[in-house]
Amino acid sequence: MEDRQPGEKSESGFSAGVFLVDKPSGASSFSLVRHVRRLLGIKKVGHAGTLDPFATGLLIICAGRPATRLIERFMAGRKKYRAVLQLGVETDTMDPEGKVVRTAPVPDLTEEAIQNCLKMFTGRLKQVPPPFSAVKYKGKPLYHYARKGITITKDPREIEIFSLEFCSYDSQSHRLDFEVTCTRGTYIRVLASDIGRQLGCGAYLIELRRLDSGKFSVADSLPGDVLTGPDGLQRLTAGMISIDKALAMLDDREGSSREEVG
Repeated sequence: MEDRQPGEKSESGFSAGVFLVDKPSGASSFSLVRHVRRLLGIKKVGHAGTLDPFATGLLIICAGRPATRLIERFMAGRKKYRAVLQLGVETDTMDPEGKVVRTAPVPDLTEEAIQNCLKMFTGRLKQVPPPFSAVKYKGKPLYHYARKGITITKDPREIEIFSLEFCSYDSQSHRLDFEVTCTRGTYIRVLASDIGRQLGCGAYLIELRRLDSGKFSVADSLPGDVLTGPDGLQRLTAGMISIDKALAMLDDREGSSREEVG
C-alpha cells in the first residue's frame, strides 16, 4: 500500500476520523487496527490505549494523520472498567494468560468486609508496573525479560483511583465483580492482585472490560467482529466520529478537568 500525503483521501474516499470499536476477547488491539487499515485503505491508523487479548470493550481507533495526532489526548482521559477477580488463586501474569503460581483458601467474606477492602484502594496510590508489561527497561519491554525468567522491578508510579464500586461476590466460585474509574497507566491486574492479598487469599484478574475512556463509551461502539463481515466498511464508516466532533468532546472534557482542579 502506498503512503499518502496528509489530507489525501484513500480509494474509499476516507480522509480522517475516529472510530469506537468493542474489542472481542481473544483479539489483539493491533489486529483491529489492521482490519480498519485494510477496510479504509489508509496506512496511518492507530489506537488510543491497548487492551490485552483476554480483555474486551472500548478501543478508540484513529485513522488519518489529523486523527492520529489526537491519540495522546484521547489516552489522557479517565478510564472506567468492569473487572472480575478470582480469589484464592494467583498467576505469574496476574491474569488468565499466565501460569498458576499460588493457591490459598478463601476466608468467609461478607459484603461489608469486601467494601471496606475496596475503600483502601481509592485515591492516589503508588503502583509498581508488573513484570509482564510493555514498560521499557534498557529499550526492551519488561515482558521480554519476564519470559526468560528475569524479573525487573521498576520504580512505583503514581496513579489515582477515583471510584471503586462493589458489584457482586459469589461465595461459591469466589469471584468478585467490581467497577473502577481510574487514571491512564493504572494496571487493573495489579489492583486485582493487591486486593486479593489484602483479603488474605490472593487473586488474579479473569475478566476485564473497558466501559469508558474520557467522553467516549463502549455503549456507542461497533462490535469488533463486524469488521470482518461483508458490510464491514459500511458499518465502520456509519459510526465514524468527525475530527471536529472529537475535538469538541476533548475540549469539553479538558475544560471540565480544569474546573475540577481549580
